[in-house]
Amino acid sequence: MLRVEDIYKDYDGKPLLKGITFEVREGELVCLLGSSGSGKSTMLRIIAGLEEPKSGRVFWNGEDYTHKPTHERGFGLMFQDYALFPHRSVAENIAFGLRMAGRSKLEINSLVENALVSIRMQDFPKRPVTELSGGEQQRVALARALAPDPHLLMLDEPLGALDHNLRTELLKELRKRLHDSQKPVIYVTHDQEEAFSLADRLLLLHAGLLVQEGAPEAVFNQPTNAWVASFLGLGNLVPAKLVAINLLQTDLGQFKLRASPDLEIGSDCMLLLRPEGALFDVGAISSSDYLHAVVRDSVFMGDYFRLDVLVGKTLLHVHTPQSFTIGKTIPLAWSESNLQCLPL
Repeated sequence: MLRVEDIYKDYDGKPLLKGITFEVREGELVCLLGSSGSGKSTMLRIIAGLEEPKSGRVFWNGEDYTHKPTHERGFGLMFQDYALFPHRSVAENIAFGLRMAGRSKLEINSLVENALVSIRMQDFPKRPVTELSGGEQQRVALARALAPDPHLLMLDEPLGALDHNLRTELLKELRKRLHDSQKPVIYVTHDQEEAFSLADRLLLLHAGLLVQEGAPEAVFNQPTNAWVASFLGLGNLVPAKLVAINLLQTDLGQFKLRASPDLEIGSDCMLLLRPEGALFDVGAISSSDYLHAVVRDSVFMGDYFRLDVLVGKTLLHVHTPQSFTIGKTIPLAWSESNLQCLPL
């Protein structure tokens, strides 16, 4: 299907993409995940043929598409800023790509009607898009991208402007529709929840580099570095130094755990302490292993309490099934399975 190979791109003389290579297989939904400015949208525009890479190539089914005109690629792209035609109605915007593809009037009417139902706007086909809310405009843009049945579908933050309830509802429908189509999909987002709920595979971009890729579960369980763990909000990150093969020194004390083989003794790194892995049962903790933590805040989150605790001068966030009185000193520890030593 799609392969992008060693893509470089500069803006104003500064590197934006630095040798990005990845594939998207038939029927696979890949999420490009990263913070603003990481090059996600630029990567889509290069694949779509709207921008030229500085170097590198784009292949579709083995054919070099790097310099192929956009209209000959058969790819669908939903822009982050919608790019709707302000002088056209909702139905006319959805129909535009179908007309460009030479579909018959009868077929266009049927496809537009189905698209309107899928985005819950079947009652507004003639409404000018300038009279729509931001969320409604985004839904029209999504329907326009899906209607022509493209070979490859690329979506750039398609649900970003929607309120939480509608986004959650449309996310379920979108996931089913995209997977049922069995088409390759590239979905760009900065929202981790969105990416984890949709993706077959995640690609994390940071500072122009592809820093990690893999199934959502694998990325969640084994982040490759401290940036990935921080970006995904996986837990507390504490500066550390590797003082032995299986020993970290931190301001919280020493922690025994297996370090990455890529780290040398004496290397600076980060210790990841997962909030959900915290232990509070004094009877289950050796007195030599637990930390003295002062409770600073306790917030009920539905199925757990989120505590802010202070250990020395270090503030940590932990999850517990029970609340603790603010100001109370409690024992706190982690099993080795909920600790990770991560490169910077």
